[in-house]
Amino acid sequence: MKPLHILAAALSLATATVQAQEINFGIIATDSASTQRERWEPFFRDMEAKTGLKVKSYYAPDYAGVIEAMRFNKIQVAWYGNKSAMEAVDRAEGEVFAQVMYADGSFGYHGLLVTHKDSPYHTLDDVFRNGKSINFGIGDPNSTSGFLVPTFYVFAQNKVDHRTAFKSIRNASHGANLQAVLAKQVDVATNNTEDLGKLETSKPELAQQVRVLWKSPLIPSDPFVWRKDLDPAVKAKLKSFVLGYAKTDPAEKAILKNIYSYGGFRESNNDQLIPIRQLELFRDRRKAEDDAKLSADEREKALVEIDRKLAALKR
Repeated sequence: MKPLHILAAALSLATATVQAQEINFGIIATDSASTQRERWEPFFRDMEAKTGLKVKSYYAPDYAGVIEAMRFNKIQVAWYGNKSAMEAVDRAEGEVFAQVMYADGSFGYHGLLVTHKDSPYHTLDDVFRNGKSINFGIGDPNSTSGFLVPTFYVFAQNKVDHRTAFKSIRNASHGANLQAVLAKQVDVATNNTEDLGKLETSKPELAQQVRVLWKSPLIPSDPFVWRKDLDPAVKAKLKSFVLGYAKTDPAEKAILKNIYSYGGFRESNNDQLIPIRQLELFRDRRKAEDDAKLSADEREKALVEIDRKLAALKR
């Protein structure tokens, strides 16, 4: 019979091994937690079965909750949009390792401005001319298509301050903004082709009530991010599973299609975020140019620093 202290040590080692094989996977709040859970849990159960890892899902009420959870190692892996992935890379020890592919084989989507089909607004000019009569729905501040892309392409490039341009403005998830447009609770809102496409598939009669006012340039499809300090053996299992998922299995293909008409994944890295970083810097440059509170020296210093960062990204 083994001494008790040896048995205790063996048990402790076994417990540590089991704990090392557990991961917490975060999902950003593009919709309600219950909706996201319904979409993602079958994928996580497959992940468990094929990797031997214990996968616990985490659905925060906003994007920042997932970023902060990764920062404090409460989650080790997450599905992000590009903007929130950039925050995770910069502030939460994150690293991009895979990118979503859509069912049609593409690797991008578009941001949208939408309104109800009964609204009097048909163009961006209509929106700008009638801003003080419009209740506007914008995305989470860490959303790529719901916030970063429209604030640059729609507002900054037209020299419109979205914070003061409308009768009211509120931040909400893509799903909540789409429902608010359908219910005529907001007049115009940001959205994207992922969520509108989901509605077109599940409830085409509702999708027909939505009018698209504006469509952005192509946005890189969403990344998967893990913490850089994650166990290399766990990283290898995750990457093998993700990159091999839904290659041929019809059941796996159906699971991904139900998430957001996804079709698979390809390997990626932090370079995927360069266009998003450029967008933020271009937006910051425009703000600095127009900021009357800055002295000439302060403005010049800010612009030089922004241009330095843009040049570094190009390299």
